[in-house]
Amino acid sequence: MLTKRDFKVAGITLALTLGAIAAVSIAADTAKPILGPTTFDWNQMKVTKTDVGEVRQLVRQPTATLDELEMHVTTLNPGTTSHPPHTHVNEELVIIREGTVEVFNGGKWVRLGPGSVIFNASNDPHALRNVGDTPTTYHVINWSPDPARLKAAK
Repeated sequence: MLTKRDFKVAGITLALTLGAIAAVSIAADTAKPILGPTTFDWNQMKVTKTDVGEVRQLVRQPTATLDELEMHVTTLNPGTTSHPPHTHVNEELVIIREGTVEVFNGGKWVRLGPGSVIFNASNDPHALRNVGDTPTTYHVINWSPDPARLKAAK
């Protein structure tokens, strides 16, 4: 024979189950989709002015093999710096399109020009400054691990 207590336990269990299903559904709906094949046309990129030049933000979302891929193109005015030396967990490639830069990489400043490629390792201090007389433009491609996976690896 079922008691009032049995019905209360069943009701609470049902409410908790439906709440969990709703939470998972909401999380799935807000998750960014996996980036598939795509192209980025220079002439179609939205340009946002900054204090030191401009930026073209391309993408920031997961791919089939990366937790997050972020790509943008920055243009720095002559004599300006993107930011002081800093670190972050994500790794990144920087490809110089035009101009002359100095990059802080591997503990030293290095002068580079068009076509040069920079790899900024995870948690290694880095910075970039335009040391030329013209604007410099560079492409940034960076990828980030899942923070939960990083925490588990420590």
